[in-house]
Amino acid sequence: MAIGAAVVALACIFCALFAGVIAPHNPFDLATLELSDSMLPPAWMQGGQSKYLLGTDEQGRDVLSALMYGARISLLIGGASVIVSVLVGVSLGLLSGYVGGRVDAFIMRVCDVMLSFPSILIALLIAGVGRAMFPNAHDSLAFGVLILAIALPGWVQYARTVRGSTMVERNKEYVQAARVVGVPPMRIMLRHVLPNVLGPVLVLATIHVATAIQTEATLSFLGVGVSPTSPSLGTFINEGNKQLFSGAWWLVIFPGAMLLLIALSMNLFGDWLRDALNPRLR
Repeated sequence: MAIGAAVVALACIFCALFAGVIAPHNPFDLATLELSDSMLPPAWMQGGQSKYLLGTDEQGRDVLSALMYGARISLLIGGASVIVSVLVGVSLGLLSGYVGGRVDAFIMRVCDVMLSFPSILIALLIAGVGRAMFPNAHDSLAFGVLILAIALPGWVQYARTVRGSTMVERNKEYVQAARVVGVPPMRIMLRHVLPNVLGPVLVLATIHVATAIQTEATLSFLGVGVSPTSPSLGTFINEGNKQLFSGAWWLVIFPGAMLLLIALSMNLFGDWLRDALNPRLR
């Protein structure tokens, strides 16, 4: 199951990264779009065409190609938000667990406050404020606001996880020996403690990628995500939902299936990684 999940995840990532090479069409090149080919069903249905395997949307864009380009944006935002969450959470958790005292109490109270709010509401608030402050922002700035909106609620889990592991590691013999010989605290945290607490972080980050992609899709579906000029999987689902009652089911089913496939493969791979890094299960 782990191998299958890893293969599926790598296949999705490969198609997203090299969409410009392997995609049969460029769905965002207006010169190549044919309005006469709009709303075509999948190729195996009556009225479908072989050059549009999964059909077309209301603008004549190939759904298969649009999914590859949309998955690229979803994976980019999801992966970048996880990296930001890991950097912030690991840094604060390491500092909190090693220093302790008032620093630990302050950071943990901030974590408690963050956990008292639903993460999707925090993301909606940040994304909404960002769009209000920069209504005519470029796509790159919009991506940055969206990454921040997803990353801000996510760092708490890493901070609490790393704090607990650091509190165990700081009392072990190798840390005590480093203190005795005069190694600076910062070097002890980075060179000695940090490598020994990264195992749970890797597992959590793998699973969090799927959650971040789903959060991005939710924000895009609600209209506060990426712009329609650079649509992600959530934007495609939102647009397809408007055409659902007209019979164009493929505009919702295929983007939703792509999102489900990415999230499921990431979660299964994260579960295997958790078991592989657990010494009690070896």
